[in-house]
Amino acid sequence: MKNEWKRRTKLVHGGTRRSQYGEVSEAIFLTQGFVYDSAEAAEARFVQAGDDEFIYARYGNPTVAMFEDRIAGLEGAEAAFATASGMAAVSGALISMLKAGDHVVSARALFGSCLYVLEEILTRYGVEVTFVDGTDVEAWRAAVREDTKIVFFETIANPTLEVVDVAAVAEIAHAVGAKVVADNVFATPVFSRALEQGADVVVYSATKHIDGQGRALGGVILGTEEYIRKTVEPYMKHTGGSMSPFTAWVMLKGLETIDLRVRAQADNALAIADALQGHAGLERVIYPGHASHAQHELVKRQMGKGGTVIALDIKGGQAAAFRFLNALDIVVISNNLGDAKSIATHPATTTHQRLSDEQKDVLGITPGLVRLSVGIEDAEDLIADVMQALEAL
Repeated sequence: MKNEWKRRTKLVHGGTRRSQYGEVSEAIFLTQGFVYDSAEAAEARFVQAGDDEFIYARYGNPTVAMFEDRIAGLEGAEAAFATASGMAAVSGALISMLKAGDHVVSARALFGSCLYVLEEILTRYGVEVTFVDGTDVEAWRAAVREDTKIVFFETIANPTLEVVDVAAVAEIAHAVGAKVVADNVFATPVFSRALEQGADVVVYSATKHIDGQGRALGGVILGTEEYIRKTVEPYMKHTGGSMSPFTAWVMLKGLETIDLRVRAQADNALAIADALQGHAGLERVIYPGHASHAQHELVKRQMGKGGTVIALDIKGGQAAAFRFLNALDIVVISNNLGDAKSIATHPATTTHQRLSDEQKDVLGITPGLVRLSVGIEDAEDLIADVMQALEAL
């Protein structure tokens, strides 16, 4: 029975729709529109399309639907809507539910583009946003009001790897009728239990672990059937942020191996974090899966493993961080994460460069902070590469 399939089986076979040709690999339906048998059939479909009936690629597509069904099955969600990018997922999930006068409470430790949406776009249209320390449950309790519409957070913050207690924040939000929107990129779909723990909506940048091989931009919003069909879908199909069929096919291929990749990446990350403890060139090593992390017990309870990303605070500030980055051999310098290849990023000058020095200080984004997204290379090779780069200091 499909409902009883284990995770890896769902990742290979979930949501598959085969054409009359019986293909093994999912078909890519590269079409923007669909043909109707009659004018009456076109009219009927525009009134109410069936489960396997499509109107226009911006509204839905067979290949995209396969990806949506597969990721929804993995996440334990009733439905999903695939988007053109991770930020299309974040902005679509939020804006589709909000109007002028609404109140949002958000963790302050966020990816730079998420901060832009909250600080610049939502407030421009009359939405009030309150930022809190996402790790402080009492701060959430103090900020949430009777008129709060949404609480938003990254389950693991980018790039400082703070962890939000999903169940505790969800309980606070639900007490006033607010919806919980969780950006779950760093937790990954493999270790995620956010919906089970109380999140109403989960968003992913599929560009990261879901693709996992640096090929395509994509995102996905997951939630109840009613929320996806009646709130997200009308907003997304009219504003144009839907995923392309070719991208959906790439993401389907990524899902086939995501469980294997992410578990290997998390094992590598822990090995590197272990090896770097107490290194003279580092102010600190931050990895949620290591016992030294302040919220390690929460991480074990919430995810089981610590994810695929480490943060290294290099002694000597930006100049030392740049020498470290430039000395890396295997690890490449880029601003993506979740890839099969290990990637290093200097957030203060790239992903979070638009923030003021004061904001960076509050968030813990120091001049020496390097975000290391760990890949699937051999752990011994990665450790040796990081160690020799630290010697360059």
